Amino acid sequence: MKIIILGAGRVGYSVAESLVSERNDITVIDTDSRRLRELETRFDLRGVLGNGTDPAVLAEAGARDTDLLIACAALDETNLVCCKVAHMMFNVPTRIARVRSSEFEPDSPLLGKDGFAVDRIICPEESLTRYIRKLIDYPESLQVREFAGGRACLASARARAGAPAVGLRIGELRDSMPELAMRLVAIYRRFAEEPDRFVRCDGMTLIEPGDEVFVLAARAHLPEILSTLHRPRGQQAKPVRRIMIVGGGRVGQRLASQLAQVPGQFNIKILEENEQRCTELASVLPSDVLVLHGDSTDEDLLGDESVEEVDLFLALTDDDEDNIMSCLLAKRMGATRVLSLINRRTYADLMHGTQIDIALSPAQAMLGELLAYARRGDVQAVHSLRRGVAEALEIVARGDRKSSRVVGRRVEELRLPSEVHIGLIVRGLEDTPPDPDAPPRAPVEPQVIIPRSNTVIESNDHVVFFLPNKRLVRDVEKLFRVSATFF
Repeated sequence: MKIIILGAGRVGYSVAESLVSERNDITVIDTDSRRLRELETRFDLRGVLGNGTDPAVLAEAGARDTDLLIACAALDETNLVCCKVAHMMFNVPTRIARVRSSEFEPDSPLLGKDGFAVDRIICPEESLTRYIRKLIDYPESLQVREFAGGRACLASARARAGAPAVGLRIGELRDSMPELAMRLVAIYRRFAEEPDRFVRCDGMTLIEPGDEVFVLAARAHLPEILSTLHRPRGQQAKPVRRIMIVGGGRVGQRLASQLAQVPGQFNIKILEENEQRCTELASVLPSDVLVLHGDSTDEDLLGDESVEEVDLFLALTDDDEDNIMSCLLAKRMGATRVLSLINRRTYADLMHGTQIDIALSPAQAMLGELLAYARRGDVQAVHSLRRGVAEALEIVARGDRKSSRVVGRRVEELRLPSEVHIGLIVRGLEDTPPDPDAPPRAPVEPQVIIPRSNTVIESNDHVVFFLPNKRLVRDVEKLFRVSATFF
């Protein structure tokens, strides 16, 4: 695809890095020549110096024959106006804007063709909040990503010695727990001082303590599946109740506000170093959120606030070093689980294998929402995993046996690379609204299917794949492409 990215900041950089690796034709617009030079040096893309709201600059960037515009500059106003200009002057087919303001609803007339002409708004802070909320709902997980409108999930967990599934081969696990409908799609294993290495899953693969295990399953089965990997038999799950948030910025405020919507469910403390910001937070957050002024690396302060009783410690400031140090300190002092927000990819790589349970990149949390627009075929959802190396992909099978290479065929007949895993199939989803003139039908609950080699794929099935390497994406997209001439 031919793609224009407005903004060479953290989000623009991550988006460009991901899309360039898929052999897209990328042009980046920014007013900072130094940032553009850095991008042009590192990646195979073109930089255009200028303001993205200027029609002449968009024309120079090739807007006349561009497939996709991603406006992710620092200011909401710039992104919205850029989308409007791209639509009116150049008729760019798809326009995405990063918008931090929570005032814009996705179906707002302001975003329609007569407004700013935005097809999709992306809010990094909202993406992060959703991501973290899943970790609170599933405290034994390292990450939880949703497919098929939330009916199916991909989750990863750290295998712990003593858990029922640990020490078993995958084939033995299926035999001993047949009631658990799940598919283990990947294991990442640490070897000495090396980074975690991908281990392909088959019936003979052994689940070892310390493995990061990726599993696909229906959402309803997720808590039980995670417990078999992470919790010794007979031990009760400990829900997240006490939460300490470091950083009262947009993400910290949004998360605290959402968590406090259910009175009494969570004990929330938010720690902020800026005194004026503390005053602002105290005035807008519910009264049961305790706002503290202080330094998150102050051992005495953390001790006074009983950090050893905290179930989840979240470092969400804009400073990577402060986030890392406060998490390491909190973990040493007894916090059950710690999460650090880390923007710099090199830092995130270094944190794997340390006392930090989860190192979260803001750009990676929202990247999948953008990638779905840069995919061929009927791709419904994309989730970027393992710092952008791996990917989980939901794609819809269309057509019939004559026009499709997958519809009407068994899973074992599909010509897929050996590394690609078909994790699950969701069948029975209504992709289009019902015809109001048609006679009423009884609602049919969509079915989550764990496919076997003889499972036949039907038209309109939502198929979820795990790909250990992004270079495999094109093979999957090509296989699912509908062709009038294929027989």
